[in-house]
Amino acid sequence: MIRIHLDEVTLARTRIAISQLLEMIRGLEILHRHPVAVPWPYTDWARTAAEVLRTVPEAAELRLYGDLYGTDHGRPTPDVFTPVPEEAFPDLAAELGRLRHTPPARVREQVAKHYPEGAPGFLRPYVQDPQAAFDRLAEAFAVFWDRTMAPYWPAMRTALDEEVLLRARRLAAEGADALLLDLHGPQIWQAPVLNFPKHNKESSLIAVDQRLLLVPLMFAENTTMVSTDHPRIQSISYQARGAARLAGSGTPRSQEEPDRLAVLVGPARATLLRALTRPTTTTGLADELGLAPSTVSEHLAGLLTAGVVHRRRSGRSVLYELEPSGVALLSLLTAPGEAR
Repeated sequence: MIRIHLDEVTLARTRIAISQLLEMIRGLEILHRHPVAVPWPYTDWARTAAEVLRTVPEAAELRLYGDLYGTDHGRPTPDVFTPVPEEAFPDLAAELGRLRHTPPARVREQVAKHYPEGAPGFLRPYVQDPQAAFDRLAEAFAVFWDRTMAPYWPAMRTALDEEVLLRARRLAAEGADALLLDLHGPQIWQAPVLNFPKHNKESSLIAVDQRLLLVPLMFAENTTMVSTDHPRIQSISYQARGAARLAGSGTPRSQEEPDRLAVLVGPARATLLRALTRPTTTTGLADELGLAPSTVSEHLAGLLTAGVVHRRRSGRSVLYELEPSGVALLSLLTAPGEAR
């Protein structure tokens, strides 16, 4: 169990950020964790990403993360290789710029902390010549982004913006305590301690006069990652809602397997129901599905009348989400492997 004791100042400084760099790092972790078959909704992305890592020389430096994770996925990973965003919405160039200029003293300090027996061979270039090593790493991430992540980013950004809106409203209206209780993941909030179940690991730290940073990720695979090496920030990344967007319209069906949900409610309304994997706006649905907002509004009105969807106001936005009856309908009439 990892226990983080948060003082009132740190809790009061809770902030939310997104990170394109951390999305890639967690994507690499998914590839490493599932070398044979990557689960839905990452399957299509993983096929392309694995091919890029295998065939594109400029991306080869990213194999470092497989070495960091190790065969048992139990190796320590210095936070210099999973840097936390220092702004709410940094662009990729800014994140890669900070990665390139990782302070050599911080590298030596973290490697010594996590590898007291000495740096393993794959990390020695980062200790001996960090400038050159992190330059190569940043270039590899830039290539990997263009080849694997950029096509998905518009849909990801829409989902992440809505996730941040929801969490920020909760934080402003009810405080950090309510926000931490509502996060998706295995963590347990027992004020003032945030507990993270960790197999065969016991550690405890006290965060005093720092900042708690929450980073929602599409590629978190329903897990939570904690970064505690930063001198001023305690960072927690967690699974954001809307990862189903990474799978496009879902797993293809065979001709022998009809879309029972579409037969019952119509193709357009079936698509809307499947897209409501997390609260979203009319505009968000229209952008994701390539439909006119008026068309989306018309179908949502029918789903509201049927009682399978409800709406609520969050600030200036109106959010739509599934009723329990809508969840049950999807569960009963959606083929295995598709969005639930």
